[in-house]
Formats: sequence, C-alpha cells, structure tokens
Amino acid sequence: MGTLSGRTALVTGGSRGIGRAISERLGRDGARIGVHYGRDETAAKETVSAIEAAGGRAFAVRAELGAPGDAEALWTAFDEQAEGLDILVNNAGINKAVDGTLKPIGEVTAEDFDHLFAVNTKAPFFIVQQGLSRLLDGGRIINTSTGLTRGAAKPELIAYAMTKGALDVFTSTLAKDLGPRGITVNAVAPGAVNTDMNAGWLRGEANTEAQRRLAGMSPLGRIAQAEDIGDVVAFLASDDSRWVTGQWIDATGGALL
Repeated sequence: MGTLSGRTALVTGGSRGIGRAISERLGRDGARIGVHYGRDETAAKETVSAIEAAGGRAFAVRAELGAPGDAEALWTAFDEQAEGLDILVNNAGINKAVDGTLKPIGEVTAEDFDHLFAVNTKAPFFIVQQGLSRLLDGGRIINTSTGLTRGAAKPELIAYAMTKGALDVFTSTLAKDLGPRGITVNAVAPGAVNTDMNAGWLRGEANTEAQRRLAGMSPLGRIAQAEDIGDVVAFLASDDSRWVTGQWIDATGGALL
C-alpha cells in the first residue's frame, strides 16, 4: 500500500508542468487525485490516464480560475466525483500580464495587476475558504510559492512576486488557524523549472547559454525538473510531515544561498 492510500487529493493546475508531476507522484503514493484544469482538457485527460496506467486513481475537475464564482465552480465539479478531501494543493498560477508578457512596474496595467492577483491569490483564498467544510481533520494544504519572495528579485516579475508574497502570509496565518484541527499548511517555493511554460527560453540548442546560467545558480549544478518539486510536495502531503506547518520550503536547489 502507498503512503497515501485511502486519501483524496485535489491539485489545482494539476494537468501540466509542476502540477502534473505533483498529481502523478501523489497518485503513485496511493491517493485518488482530482486533476484540476482550466481550459486544456486534453492535458487533463492525459494526466488522468497516466495516473491510471501507473495503477492509481484520478478524475478531472474543470474550472477556470480568476473569474467571479470560480471557487464555487471548482467545488461543484469536485463534489460530483468525490466526497471529502484529505490533501489540497494550490498549484495553479500565472506569471504574465493579460497580453502574455512580463512587465516591470512602469508597464503593469491595472488589468494586469487584477488578473494576476485574481488567479494567484484570490482563487486560492476562496478555494480554501469553501473547501474547509470538505477538508478532513488531519489534512494537508500545500501552496505553491516562489523563490522570488525571498531574495531572487526580478523587476519584470514584480506583480507576480507580490501575489506569491501574499500567499506566503496566507500560508503561515492559515497554519495557526487550522492547527487545532490537525491540518498542516505549508508553501513550496520553486525557482525556474524545466517545464513547457519555460520551454521558449530554456529548451533546445538555441538556449544553451540560458541553460548554463540557470544550472549554475544551484550548488547542485543542474536545472530543476518538475518531479523535483512533486517529490517535495509528496513529503508535505504525507504523515512524515506531521510536525511541519506554517513553513516556506525552499525548493530552488539552493539558488538563494
């Protein structure tokens, strides 16, 4: 039996990149996985199929985040396929402005700012708020933060980093609030990870210099893979992490040292 056998997990943004790695790892550990997605139904189905092919159980949950009523829509879709929740992973997030670009402070519009906070901060807040009646005592909440909130500042990601800074405060405060129920709340903070989202500047022969620079940021001398982050989340989802709560876990491979 896996370490999470008999438990149900919901992973937002669980169909691609880091979210898929988390979903697949928790599935291998025995949890039944709700793979949330916004628009890419094909990716969600592929992730569900991969979990099932490995002997696990999973189902897709569709809800677009960042719009009014998004949390209600997510839980309605979840409730149609599961009853009760043990592990909630708030992984869904965006880092670009409405037009798909990265912008320094002088170029960020009010629409950009509101969009980033709606998806990265407001959605997790209300997903948790409305999910607390479903989350069982002794459960786990894991939020995806970023190394940008602790010193790896990038001017073109200022608004994104602010959304995650708010999520860090949410993590520590919620840990104190839910402690009496035995629920732990932690944040995992990756740096840049080799995922499809970063493929344009990180993958291929044309980006060898970027690959070299990024690998050189870590004392371990390599670029993070999505599975590296999924394994950290798996620890926080397990009973082994029962005495860890309210923490910001550096998952940058030591890039902040």
